Amino acid sequence: MAEYKNRIYVDINDQQYTIIGRDEPEHIRHIANLVDQKMKEIGSKSAGLDTTRKAVLTAVNVMDDYVKLKQEYDELIEKQSDQGRDV
Repeated sequence: MAEYKNRIYVDINDQQYTIIGRDEPEHIRHIANLVDQKMKEIGSKSAGLDTTRKAVLTAVNVMDDYVKLKQEYDELIEKQSDQGRDV
């Protein structure tokens, strides 16, 4: 039995992509918009980059943000569990 998947058309870096997923269309559009904004931000700081290099630098920046947030999250969870032991 196949699960329902949404097919969403988005523009990223002035190119159209079809994204198929189970998430709500608005969520998919929001994520695509964030990627587009990040690529434009990187492109404006480094003129002359081709699409592939912009995409790779965008991925590196996004992963850096993710790792930092994950570390902060893990530290908060650890502090919370430490406080629970003190009670």
